[in-house]
Amino acid sequence: MLITIPAVLNQDQLQEFRRELMVVEWSDGRGSAGYLAQQVKRNLQLPDEHRLGRKLGEVILRALHGNQLFTAVALPYKILPPLFNCYQPGQTYGRHVDGAIRPVTGTPHRVRTDLSATLFLSDPASYDGGELVINDTFGERIVKLAAGDMVLYPGTSVHHVRPITQGTRLASFFWIQSMVREDHKRTLLFELDRAIQQVSAMTSANAAGGPATDLSGVYHNLLRLWAEV
Repeated sequence: MLITIPAVLNQDQLQEFRRELMVVEWSDGRGSAGYLAQQVKRNLQLPDEHRLGRKLGEVILRALHGNQLFTAVALPYKILPPLFNCYQPGQTYGRHVDGAIRPVTGTPHRVRTDLSATLFLSDPASYDGGELVINDTFGERIVKLAAGDMVLYPGTSVHHVRPITQGTRLASFFWIQSMVREDHKRTLLFELDRAIQQVSAMTSANAAGGPATDLSGVYHNLLRLWAEV
């Protein structure tokens, strides 16, 4: 399942993010990549423990904590601290697959990368190129979202970022370990959750204990069956 989470950050937050990220000192993005990814990665990145990255990452995590769509789609168990990258003219990231397990820098903990997330920070009109291209079961999906919007997609997907030809592309990226590791099961639960909301909206407020309640019982029983916590 590939889905867009709109307006994770508001305009004031985006302006502050861009103001700080445009003047920070970036590092070579290959420093955080595995052996194969290093061969195709040409971008800039904030080091994992950079103070600015930590500060901005906390803003993102707080925004996601109250985002009902994100919670329904991802069923998050653990979220890696958000990282930040920058693409300038000529920079790109070739076809690759994200590593299955990511360490949490500075701790003994690790996170399984069930879902990958990219949060776009630059206005799409401010740069040319830089599309995120994701290969999934429906073929090639091309993603270039409005600033503040985020795309979620399975961590198993082969993907790449097309070369930037003009402007600067700023983004945050991170991974989520879900309570439900298989994408098809998460998709089923999300579709069921949406159906429950639709049935509930069509049902009289006086019909407590009706079809929406029955469907909710099915949802939670499936979650009990599949969740790893």
